[in-house]
Amino acid sequence: MRSLSDTLERLARFRTAKSGHATAATSNLSRLQRFGSNPGALEAWYHVPEGLAEAPALVVVLHGCTQNAAGYDHASGWSKLAEDFGFAVLYPEQVHANNPNLCFNWFNLSDIRRGEGEVHSIRQMVETMIADHGIDRRRVYITGLSAGGAMANAALCAYPEIFAGGAIIAGLPYAAATSVPEAFDRMRGHGIPNPERLQKRLSGASPHRGPWPTISVWHGTNDRTVAEANANAIIAQWSGVHRVPTSPSSVETVDGHKRMAWRDQSGRDAIELYLIDAMGHGTPIDVASGYGHTAPYMLDAGISSTLHIARLWGLTPSFQRRRERAAYVKPARPAHAANRSQSDWQGDIQSVIERALRSAGLMR
Repeated sequence: MRSLSDTLERLARFRTAKSGHATAATSNLSRLQRFGSNPGALEAWYHVPEGLAEAPALVVVLHGCTQNAAGYDHASGWSKLAEDFGFAVLYPEQVHANNPNLCFNWFNLSDIRRGEGEVHSIRQMVETMIADHGIDRRRVYITGLSAGGAMANAALCAYPEIFAGGAIIAGLPYAAATSVPEAFDRMRGHGIPNPERLQKRLSGASPHRGPWPTISVWHGTNDRTVAEANANAIIAQWSGVHRVPTSPSSVETVDGHKRMAWRDQSGRDAIELYLIDAMGHGTPIDVASGYGHTAPYMLDAGISSTLHIARLWGLTPSFQRRRERAAYVKPARPAHAANRSQSDWQGDIQSVIERALRSAGLMR
C-alpha cells in the first residue's frame, strides 16, 4: 500500500508539472458575467458547491503576477476545500490590458481608492455574489499572494466594513507606493513609510471606524522578491486600528514555522504573522494535506496556508468533510479487531486506493 501511494503521488506531481497550471477550460470555476460598472476592467470567476447550507461564507482569492484564477485555485486548493467544508469562493482575475504581467495594480492610487478602479471592481463582485448566492455578509474574507496580497490589503483598507478577515501572503502595505519605480523599491524593502504614516493611510482610506477585520500575514524568510520588512510594515499598519501592543502577545511554532499573534483588548488574536522558514516567494502549501499542488510560486513548505487561514476564519471548525473525512488516518487496531471480517478490511483498503486514484486524477 505504501508503495502504491508513493507511485500515485509521483504520478499526480508529474501531471501537475507537465500541465503547468489549470486553465479556465479545465477548472471547475464559472465566470461571473456581470457585476456592475467594473471600473477596474477585471474578470471574475467563482465556485459555489452544490447543496450549501443557507447563507454560506465567501472567500475572495487574488492570484499573484503571471498567474491566473484557475491556476491559483488548482495550486492553492481553495475550491477543493470549499467543496469539502461548504463555502463559496470568488476569484477576481487580472487581464493583460491592465497589466502585461497580470499583476493587480496595487501601486496605482486610482486602482486602490475607495469607489475607484480595481478595488471597486472587487467590491462589486462581492456584492453580486452576496445577491446571487445568498452569502452571509458577516462572513466575507479575502486573501491573495504578492501583488494579489497587496491588492487584498487595499480592499481591506478601502472596504473594511465588507470583510471579516484578510490574509496577506508575501504582500505589501496599503498605499506604500504610488508608481512603478516606488513599487520596486518597496518590494526590496527600501523607502517603506514609517508606521505612523502607514496607519494614517489606512485610517484615511474609508470612513469606517470599526469593528475591523482580523489580519493574517504570511511571509517566507528567504523571499528575495518581496522583502520581509513588508510583512512587519503590514503588522504596523494594522496595529493602530486594532490597538494591539507593539510586541506580540504570543509566539509559538506551528508545523515547524514561527507564528506570532497580537491580541486586542477583547483577548482575540486580531493580527497574526507566520514566518515560513527558508521559504522563498510564494504561497506555502502542504501537498500531503490533499489541498494544493506545487507550481511556480506555490511552494510545498510542509504547512498549508489555505487550511490554517480557513481554520482562523472558522470555515473548517471540525476539519470534518461534508461527505467524508479530509484525510485518511489509519485506524488503531482495537482489541476486538480479530472479529472483523476480511471484507471489512478489504473495504478499508479499497477506500484508500480510490482516494489515492482521485487525488492523482486517475479516477472520478
